[in-house]
Amino acid sequence: MSDKQTGNEAARVDERLAELRSSIDAVDAQIVELISRRAGFAREVGEVKKLIDAPVYRPEREAQIFAKLRTINPGPLPNASVEAVYREIISACRELERRMRVAYLGPAGTFSEQALYRHFGSGVEPIACPSIDEVFRAAEAGSADFGIVPVENSTEGAVNRSLDLFLQTPLRICGEVSLPVRHNLLTRSGSMEDVTRICAHAQALAQCVGWLDRSYPGIERVPVSSNAEGARLASVEEHTAAIAGDAAAARYGLETIAGGIQDDPLNRTRFAVVGHYDCGPSGNDQTSLILSVPDRAGAVYALIEPLARHGVSMKRFESRPARSGQWEYYFYIDILGHRDDAAVAAGLAEIRTHAAFCKVVGSYPRAS
Repeated sequence: MSDKQTGNEAARVDERLAELRSSIDAVDAQIVELISRRAGFAREVGEVKKLIDAPVYRPEREAQIFAKLRTINPGPLPNASVEAVYREIISACRELERRMRVAYLGPAGTFSEQALYRHFGSGVEPIACPSIDEVFRAAEAGSADFGIVPVENSTEGAVNRSLDLFLQTPLRICGEVSLPVRHNLLTRSGSMEDVTRICAHAQALAQCVGWLDRSYPGIERVPVSSNAEGARLASVEEHTAAIAGDAAAARYGLETIAGGIQDDPLNRTRFAVVGHYDCGPSGNDQTSLILSVPDRAGAVYALIEPLARHGVSMKRFESRPARSGQWEYYFYIDILGHRDDAAVAAGLAEIRTHAAFCKVVGSYPRAS
C-alpha cells in the first residue's frame, strides 16, 4: 500500500472515530438527562414516604428492579455490568432521601466492606466495627441503619459467631450478598525474608491451610479479628505477613508475595444484611429459621417433614450447640420462598406445632 493510500485509510478511520465519538457524546447527554429525571422521581418518592414515615431502603423493591433489568437487557453488556451501573444510580437516588449508615466488620479493606458496597453502592456511610458483636450492637441500638455480617464460607462452612448472635438479636435478615473471596499473601517489603508470623482472620487461615502447609510450613499463623487488621499489622511490623484481599493490600501499601492462595479457586463468602426492617415478598426470596426440637425419637424428621410435603425446598441445614450442657442443639435452616407465600406459611404453621423453639430470622431477596 502506498503512502497516499495509507494516508487516505487513516483519514477515513479518523473520520469514523469522530462520528462514533459524537454519537457517544449524544447518548451520554441523553443518559444524564434520564438519570436526572429518575432522581427527580426518587426525590418525590422520598417526600411521599415522609408522610407515612416509610423506610428509605426497601430491599424487596430494589431486588425487583434488578430482576426487571435482567429481563429487558438486550446486551452487549452482561447483566452483572448493568446491575453494577444501576446499583450506583439507585444508591445515589436513595441518598437524596437520606444517607444511611451501615456497620461492618472493620477496619477498612475487609471483605465485609466489599460486600457492603456490593449490596448498597457507595451512597452510604460505612461504620467500621472491631467485631461481629459490635456490628449487631450498632444496628440494634440504631447508631447504624443496617449491619452486614459474614454467615458462611463455601470452603469452611458457617461463621459460628454470627449464627449464635442471630439466636439472641431482635434484628432480621433483610438481604444477602455472595462475594468471591481471593486471598493474597502480603508483606510490607515484598519479601518473606525474616517474616516470623502470618496474620489473618481464622477463617482465612483455614481457607489457605493447604497452600500454607506447602509453602511456609514453619511460619507461625496468628488469627486476628479480620484480614484487614492483619494487613494493618503487616504494614507496621516488618516481621509480619498478612493474608488479605486486593483492597486491603492497596489501602495499607503492601506488596503481594503470592496471589489467589485460597485452596478452593471458587471460594465464596455469603454475607447477611441485618436490620429492624421486615421485608415484603420480592418474588425471589428465601427465609431463615432457627429451630429446636424436644428430645424424642423422630423429632427432627417431624420438624422438617412438613416442608417437603408442602413443596418447600430447604437450602441449608446447620446445627449449633444450645450451650445448656444438656447436649441440646439449635438448627439453622434456610428455605426457598417468603414466609407469606402460601406453601411456606403452611409449612411453618405445622413446624411450630412440632418445634420446642421456632424463630423466623427473616424473609429476604436471594442474592442474584
